[in-house]
Amino acid sequence: MKSETSIKLGLKENAGQFWLLVLVNGFVGAMVGLERSVIPEFAESMFSLNGNTALLSFIVAFGIAKSLANMLMGRLSKRYTRKQLLLYGWLFALPVPWLLLYATDWWMVIVANLFLGINQGLAWSATVVMKIDLVGEKSRGLAMGINESAGYLAVGLVSFLAGYIASESGVITYAFLPGIFFSMAGLLLTAIFVRDTRAHVQTESVQSNLPLLRNIWKDTTWRHPNLGSVTLNGFINNMNDGVLWGLLPVLIISKGYSLAETGLLAGIYPAVWGLGQLITGKLGDVLCKKQLLSLGMMLQGVAIGMLLLADNYQLLVAVLAVLGAGTALVYPNFLAVVAENTHPDERPQTIGVFRFWRDFGYVAGAVAAGVFSDIFGISAVIAGIALLTAASGVLSEIRMCCTRKQLWHSKECDISRVNLQRN
Repeated sequence: MKSETSIKLGLKENAGQFWLLVLVNGFVGAMVGLERSVIPEFAESMFSLNGNTALLSFIVAFGIAKSLANMLMGRLSKRYTRKQLLLYGWLFALPVPWLLLYATDWWMVIVANLFLGINQGLAWSATVVMKIDLVGEKSRGLAMGINESAGYLAVGLVSFLAGYIASESGVITYAFLPGIFFSMAGLLLTAIFVRDTRAHVQTESVQSNLPLLRNIWKDTTWRHPNLGSVTLNGFINNMNDGVLWGLLPVLIISKGYSLAETGLLAGIYPAVWGLGQLITGKLGDVLCKKQLLSLGMMLQGVAIGMLLLADNYQLLVAVLAVLGAGTALVYPNFLAVVAENTHPDERPQTIGVFRFWRDFGYVAGAVAAGVFSDIFGISAVIAGIALLTAASGVLSEIRMCCTRKQLWHSKECDISRVNLQRN
């Protein structure tokens, strides 16, 4: 093992381990992609459940498990290494494809998604924290852009693969077979090749002049002007994604488009979101993240509202592309903001609290899509989430501050931050 003095931080200096973790996170994302395109049909054909019921129960089970695992990961990081937590995450993934393949009742699917949520919470969080440990302060935005892009690109590709397998084979459960490979590959790569990043954390801790937070839960949830704002943004962002996951296909079909056209249109938003993070993550290393977050949330809000008004194909494509771009602006910079406002020793806990609230947004979105749409109608739910998203962006513009070494630096923000730490 390298001595602490020989440890260097940076993407280039730790390229081998960094790209290995990107690959591992790709397998983490692939596990989610197994279900994303086939779960409604699976529920209806195998268990006679309608799509809305399946979607609601699936997202709620997955979202709650993932949120709690995110928070648990932060607490467990005091006792276990990052690599150990990543390994535990993969152990929870192993039963998932088997439970789906041999499910004889819907409760087995719910159990599979509880395991999947724990896998995502532990494994995705661990890879995020380890990449941040490796790259140091200079390239955090780029690192998170690459990380999130790889993960969500894997979700999209495997979602397509699962749909193709189910369609070509005529047996929908065959769509889950690749999950056996993904879970085993992720576990073996982690166990054999991934190295823990504790030495990198120790190196950065010596260099860091950030004070410890007074109360990690309260400061990350709301009290800290940057951490609290980004946590709210994360919750609202995933809430609107949860709503669109359930209602966007319904909305597009209601406009008279075929099932094939609906699939293509619905894929524009996550595709732009996934690929765009390669650019927007790097922007966060150069520009003030406050402006990127507030602009991204407001763009999302406007685009979601415009979905109700888009009455032709070209306009709908443009609106969905803007929605994806707005989401790409915020997603990698969420994690970068959390990292740069937190002492390295507290980073797993703050990221865990942030990801708890962010992914709990999926639960709120699922409830809104599955329950409120029946009461108030799809248009009312979409209009409501559009207003919430835009308002969250406005609040970030008012409340957040730019950190050191960035443009639009605010002296008042530094004073506020110091007072917060001391009180």
